Amino acid sequence: MTTPVTIGVIGGSGIARLAGGNVVATHPVSTPWGAPSAPIEERVVGELHLLFLPRHGPGHTIPPHRVNYRANIDALVRLGASRILAINSVGSLREELPPGTFVLPDQFVDLTKGRPTTFYDGGRVYHVSLADPFCPELSLQVVAAGAASGSPFATGRTYVCVEGPRFSTRAESRFFRGFADIIGMTLVPEVTLARERAVCYACLAMVTDFDVWADKPVEASEVVRVMGENSSRMQRVLGELLPRLTAPRSCSCGRSLDQASV
Repeated sequence: MTTPVTIGVIGGSGIARLAGGNVVATHPVSTPWGAPSAPIEERVVGELHLLFLPRHGPGHTIPPHRVNYRANIDALVRLGASRILAINSVGSLREELPPGTFVLPDQFVDLTKGRPTTFYDGGRVYHVSLADPFCPELSLQVVAAGAASGSPFATGRTYVCVEGPRFSTRAESRFFRGFADIIGMTLVPEVTLARERAVCYACLAMVTDFDVWADKPVEASEVVRVMGENSSRMQRVLGELLPRLTAPRSCSCGRSLDQASV
């Protein structure tokens, strides 16, 4: 009997229950790093088991610098996730990426400050490679699904992750434009922890605003408005994407720890 493929979906700001399907269970999970942001909702979508986790908790009560990223990733893996789709809201650092654009980054720069970034704090040391941080196989499937759904993704872009929860100063925003294309507060350490757990990971970023380099201060109300407008489009992307993930993965993500131990 074939084991069903299990996919984790981590929802970003304003995103909830996008993937549809029937809820079959809700899992309160305990991990060595504490509890995840919320009990994990298990759904059946076609041939897939889908695990949905709201990153910021029910009602968006957890700010980005307080998210228990280690518990979130570990809980999804404990429940069987082999791939994780992260849906993130971001600001744009480029004129050609206006609000409403979907972006699939292939690199990131970490400017967070106080977050635990690894599962391996002592006892056994791993140095995982993040030269290519996102799963190439999963990324190709996202690109194809975006095109098929009428919401293509801008690719080959760099995400700069900042600590938050505040938005940038004008000077910071101009500085970030020197090396990045989008800015957000939640990619790191999610992406690193996924690599340490040897699961595939892709970031489906939705631009909600121009960062303050564009001379218009970011307002939370604007972010929420654009997120709402993007929700139905992301629903269509996931509708195209999930059926493409029923086959076992053939990438190298599952072997990410093979050469990382010291």
